[in-house]
Amino acid sequence: MTATIDPKIHRSGSAPPLGDDALATKLTARRPASPASPASPLSVESSVPDVAAPRAHVPGALAARAVSAPTVRRHWAPKPSGEADPAAHLTPEQIDAFGAVLDRIREEVLASRGADDAAYIRRVIDIQRKLEAGSRIILLFSGNPVAWLVGTAGLSLAKILENMEIGHNVMHGQWDWMKDPRIHSRSWEWDNTTPSRLWKHSHNELHHTYTNVLGRDNDLGFGILRVDPDQSWEPSHLLQPLFNALNAVFFQYTIALYDLDLYKHFGGDATDEDRERLRRDGGEVVRKIARHVFRDYVVHPALSGPNWFTTVTANAVADLARNLWTNAVIICGHFPEGVDTFAKESIEGESRGEWYLRQGLGSANISGGPLLHVMTGNLSHQIEHHMFPDLPSNRYADVAPAVRELMTVNGLHYASGPMPKQLASVWFKVFRYSVPNGTWEQLRDDPRGVLTRGAGAVTGGARSVAKGAARALVTRLRRAVPALV
Repeated sequence: MTATIDPKIHRSGSAPPLGDDALATKLTARRPASPASPASPLSVESSVPDVAAPRAHVPGALAARAVSAPTVRRHWAPKPSGEADPAAHLTPEQIDAFGAVLDRIREEVLASRGADDAAYIRRVIDIQRKLEAGSRIILLFSGNPVAWLVGTAGLSLAKILENMEIGHNVMHGQWDWMKDPRIHSRSWEWDNTTPSRLWKHSHNELHHTYTNVLGRDNDLGFGILRVDPDQSWEPSHLLQPLFNALNAVFFQYTIALYDLDLYKHFGGDATDEDRERLRRDGGEVVRKIARHVFRDYVVHPALSGPNWFTTVTANAVADLARNLWTNAVIICGHFPEGVDTFAKESIEGESRGEWYLRQGLGSANISGGPLLHVMTGNLSHQIEHHMFPDLPSNRYADVAPAVRELMTVNGLHYASGPMPKQLASVWFKVFRYSVPNGTWEQLRDDPRGVLTRGAGAVTGGARSVAKGAARALVTRLRRAVPALV
């Protein structure tokens, strides 16, 4: 018997909710059948475990819970902000039915993977490599303005393609089913300064497990931004608009440092195990950064002879373009208005259906055409990616309409919008939460009083804050630096 969503879930005026048979039929009708490759179990590198298996990578009590267990009650823990549960209108049975539909969608795609999908990723890799090689050859003559412009544009696109549609998705295990050792999550090393091994731990295992869980998902603001009212405010957040801009400019380097969990060391929370890990992994990060810098800023310019300086600038601009683009894609999928966050207590005993709810409600999509989807690594379908991180990225466009319809008819918000709108929304939150909760409202109601009090607080407390920050920085450096040597 198939699971059917209870008609009482949907809101007044909406179409009748679809059962999993109807959704699966709509899904498979969108893509012609292709010769299927032999099915294989999910890779241990994959972010979502098999339906009937425990989440082996989840630590503590959650590791022992089978994700296929039925929902006994809604595990929603209130937050200090008082935000209501966006799925409060769903009964446990309805949540399970919701999860069953999504499981069915996932299984349909897994069963239909085949030659067309394999040809797609191989074609993208071939295009990316030819584009990079051709652009680097053109840049040997970068003293010519046209050559500089064409070569820089091509190299920028090649770097974006490699990081987004290829590297990110290969390392998620999306193509492991092909059993091609050259395109496999265990062997792929991407063109980015953070080693793939470290990235897979912080991203696949931690972020995708604890998506938007306050205090558990370190991707929620990257440890430097306050993007939610339930994140505690600190004086350093006054500078977060600047931090956000700098993070975008140096994104590949900040992610490399982020994957080392440096926030623990500078926050004074590092254990002996953390310090040992930093000594081991820090050297790996430094070596990869050195190789990257040597290739782009020494070897390539040296091969350009008299055009060495313009080749240096071309590589710098290509790196900058890749950093700004990838940062924009990531923050537009995680931080815009309409994306929900969750208290730590909400995931204790979380069922499979609730896990799907959290992934859908804690993500946002970027609307656009096929070119945008490819250049974002199909992370423009961030909702679908969080629900199905192990599905081939070229299939997200196929499942997105069914996922959107399922969420809509069940009264769940499906956050989506064009990139300019989503990016503006993120920057609005960066400014909004750079000050304590309620400050902007007080400024609107009593601007003179707020500015007077604010100026007095800044003037009176600046010296003590600066002294305290300096002492804390010295203490943290003393703790962190020995771990690197």
